[in-house]
Amino acid sequence: MARKLSPAQIVGIAALAAFTVFITWRAKKLETSLTGEADTAVMVDKQAPAFSLPSLSGQEVSLSDYRGKNVVLSFWASWCGPCQMEMPDLRAFYEKYHNDNSNFQILAVSLDDDRADAAKFALDEKLPFPVLLDLTKQAENAYSADAIPTVYVINAEGKVVYGHVGYDPMLEFQLARVLGIKVTPTTIGTVNGNAGN
Repeated sequence: MARKLSPAQIVGIAALAAFTVFITWRAKKLETSLTGEADTAVMVDKQAPAFSLPSLSGQEVSLSDYRGKNVVLSFWASWCGPCQMEMPDLRAFYEKYHNDNSNFQILAVSLDDDRADAAKFALDEKLPFPVLLDLTKQAENAYSADAIPTVYVINAEGKVVYGHVGYDPMLEFQLARVLGIKVTPTTIGTVNGNAGN
C-alpha cells in the first residue's frame, strides 16, 4: 500500500525542485560567463539604453550627462569575486589615462542589494569614478547584465561598441584599443613611466 504524502512534504518537494532548476540555471550562466561565451554581442552596435541612477555621492546620474564622451559602463557587485579583481584594474586604468581633457568616463553600476555594501567596497578600493546604485535593476535589465562583471563601451554617439562578460586580465589593452588610447607600458625601474636617477 502506497503511503500518502503530507501537504508539507509536497511543498518541500516542490521547493526543492524549484531550487534545483534555479541553481542549474545560475550555474549555466556562471559557466557561460567564465568561458567567455556570454552573448554580449546582443548589445553591440545598438543604441545604449538610457538610464538615470543615484550615485553614492547622492546625485542623480544619467547616461545622457556624458553625451559626446565615450562611457565605460561596468556592472559589478561587492560580493562578486571576479568583480573584486576587475575594479582595481578599472581604477588603475582611470588613474593612468583619465584627465580633464579625456574623452571617456567610467561609470560603475553596483548591483548590490544594499547601498552600504557598495559604499564600503568603493571606499576601501578608493574608486575615483562615479559609482551608481541600481537597486531597482533598471540598468541591469536594460543591458542584459545577467552575469557579472560585465563591461560595455558606449561611444560618443551613444552606441554600444564593445561588450565583455567575466574578468578580463587584458582589460587595460581592450579598453585602450576601443577608446583609441595609446598604451604606455610601464618600464621596469621607472615610476609612472619616468626614468629618473
